Formats: sequence, structure tokens, C-alpha cells
Amino acid sequence: MVNRKLVLNIGNRLCLLREERNFSQADLEKRTGLLRFHISRIENGHTVPKLETLEKLAAALEVPLYRLFYDAEGALGPSPRFPEALAADKTPYERRLHRLVHKMDDSGRQVLLDLARKLASK
Repeated sequence: MVNRKLVLNIGNRLCLLREERNFSQADLEKRTGLLRFHISRIENGHTVPKLETLEKLAAALEVPLYRLFYDAEGALGPSPRFPEALAADKTPYERRLHRLVHKMDDSGRQVLLDLARKLASK
């Protein structure tokens, strides 16, 4: 039986590592030879990648294979940058939105917060 939580963690770690390097899924497609839709399915936890696939992804990201399972500090699972966004009950859209907000600088977050307040007060 496949551990769904581990599959999601691998997909989330893959997405984090890819974004940390400013790679798109298309960049990974070129570097690995894997189709972009397959990379997307891995990132979203819909596909269980084979070890061979994980090795290709790690090589393309220029990280040791274990980094797809562990963060830099050695903790299992997703990076503590935004763990609540990676909950299984979130939609892919919600997880992506959360990642994008975390990439914003403080002034960008303040603009977004001000906009949300204005929309909520109407």
C-alpha cells in the first residue's frame, strides 16, 4: 500500500526545490526528459514516482536524492516555510496561492492585505 502522505511530501519537496532554483516545470521537462504533465502529477501527489524518476529529478535539480525526502536540516517532509499550505485538504490552487504569497516581499503582502480588507468591507 502506498503512503499517500509520503507521496504528497515528495511532490511538495519537488515543487519547493524547483521553485527555489527558479525552474519551471518546462525546465525540468527539458533537463529530465520527463513530460511536463508527469512532473505536475508528481508535484500534486497524483502519481507515485519510480526511483529512476526521482534520480532524474534530483540530478536535474542538482541536489542529492535524499533532498526529495528531507529538507536541508534533516527533517522529514515539507519545508517549514509554509507547512500549513501543504495540507492534503487544500486544493492545488490554494497550495499554489500560498506558495506565491510566501514569495512576495513584505510590501507586496501589505498591498494584498489592504486589497483583501477593502474587498471584505464592501
